[in-house]
Amino acid sequence: MKKEKSRSVIIARQEHGVSRKLMSPNALRTLYRLRDNGFFGYLVGGCVRDLLLGREPKDFDVVTNATPSEVKRLFRNCRLVGRRFRLAHIHFQDEVIEVATFRSQVSNEPESEPKEASGSERRQRPPRMLKDDDGMILRDNVYGTPEEDALRRDFTINSLSYNIADFSIIDYAGGLADLNAGIVRTIGDPAVRFQEDPVRMLRAVRFAAQLAFTIEEHTLKALVAATDTIVRAAPPRLYDEVLKLFLSGAGATCYGLLRQTGLFAALFPCFSNWLNAESEGFPHARFGEMLCQVDSRIQQGGMVSPPLLLALLFGEYIDGKAAHFRRQGVPWQQSVNAAVAEFMGETCPIVMITNRVGLALRDIISQQMRLKKIPGRRPESFIARHDFNDIVDYCRATCGGTRDVVKQLDWWAARAMQQASVSLPSRLTEEAGAPQRKRRKRRRRNPQVKNRTEGV
Repeated sequence: MKKEKSRSVIIARQEHGVSRKLMSPNALRTLYRLRDNGFFGYLVGGCVRDLLLGREPKDFDVVTNATPSEVKRLFRNCRLVGRRFRLAHIHFQDEVIEVATFRSQVSNEPESEPKEASGSERRQRPPRMLKDDDGMILRDNVYGTPEEDALRRDFTINSLSYNIADFSIIDYAGGLADLNAGIVRTIGDPAVRFQEDPVRMLRAVRFAAQLAFTIEEHTLKALVAATDTIVRAAPPRLYDEVLKLFLSGAGATCYGLLRQTGLFAALFPCFSNWLNAESEGFPHARFGEMLCQVDSRIQQGGMVSPPLLLALLFGEYIDGKAAHFRRQGVPWQQSVNAAVAEFMGETCPIVMITNRVGLALRDIISQQMRLKKIPGRRPESFIARHDFNDIVDYCRATCGGTRDVVKQLDWWAARAMQQASVSLPSRLTEEAGAPQRKRRKRRRRNPQVKNRTEGV
């Protein structure tokens, strides 16, 4: 290893095991095109961390000295997104490569600029770097150097960069040492870092759980002290982070850390109070059991949709609310509707579950009654529902151990298989035998004729 004049440490290619064969071809194409056009760029963040750990990265992020508008000029398949952080998304057939410009944490721009559109008036332009009164970053589009960009990231293990020019890894913040030691540590003062972006607390929990790392002592103390500030983050962002936590394959470990630090109670106060209270002398244990089932399924390469995840985790809580409404004389379907609406009303001000997912959650729970009606009216249309598998999976996970339920699910599984075997050949035959419809060319009217007609 050799050290530069700055604090960076460069790990040469022969001293690390990261190969381009393990990288996304699209990310490499992006880096090479930037280089060929006079810019330079690095792979950065989680992909470098995972490659060094021998894990398969989920995505590859690029940072460059090219501005977003310059990146857009280089790539026809580029879309610029974001106001808080201006990013370029390079769209390939099966992947999106995110490209960011090196950023600095210091604003060095004038607050206003002349505008000649309305005489000699000067219009105030929103600053590229903006924090609220509590220190949370609202906008961060001041461009800087590679080192500044690395040091403004959240954790040391996410500050490592891969340089395509000489295939080296650049470490600006001691990330390699923490990676080898299995430590999650913020870059700089953890209290300030969590103040700038409260979502970093959830990311610390996720990285510690996924990687089987330990949260560094000062970082953990600052996190516990700042748990109440998690509600300052945007509710849609918190929803995305909650999905990442519980669909990480280490959801049960994430849940344990969330409970230990107090973050879970801050995110789901009403549900957390219900979990802490016993029902008829027994604790509510289904939440943890369902998380273990979700983890097992994901670790085996399976998928769990967001509505199914929420149904598995919060279904018992919603069932309790629905039972309360039924005791007041509300019919079954209306009681489930009211219970889900009440749950959404409690949760969405902090963790914004989308309306589409909320409706799908409601259907998964309410359609459990339909599984008991064999065959019922129009079983084919019920099997053809897009969420049929989620409905069956929810029933299997929550009450699939009883003999009657097993018989019901076996009947539906056999019926679904029979329906699929009948519909697939007929669909293929129809597609093969259907004549190709020719596109008719649309005749364009002569504009002169049109003008003469309008004049009549």
